[in-house]
Amino acid sequence: MSASDTQLITPSGVFVDVHNMEWAPSRVAGSVQKTLYSDPETGRSTVLFKMEPGGVIPFHEHPELEQTYVLEGSLEDDQGACTAGNFVWRPAGSRHTARCPNGATFIVFFMKPPLRLPQPE
Repeated sequence: MSASDTQLITPSGVFVDVHNMEWAPSRVAGSVQKTLYSDPETGRSTVLFKMEPGGVIPFHEHPELEQTYVLEGSLEDDQGACTAGNFVWRPAGSRHTARCPNGATFIVFFMKPPLRLPQPE
């Protein structure tokens, strides 16, 4: 299904039919995504992710504010766990490795794409 099949563009907004969008491979092994919004000029995006149990998002930095709302499962790092129905935001410059021990579905609002970094020793 193409983007035009899952979007209704009106003068006052773009309605996205998320339910009928196909999941696409993600950069992260064991995960898939649906890109709900993307602006290549600014780097802003809104992405729905689904991670398999045991999934790991490798060490990375958020160059700008990042906001995540967890729909199912949990997204965990060394600072804590964001569980279903909860929200976490991270300031510009924050770095972490995120894990989904039991799998997770979550929506992320990026101001700029995250930067992959070498794993610290």
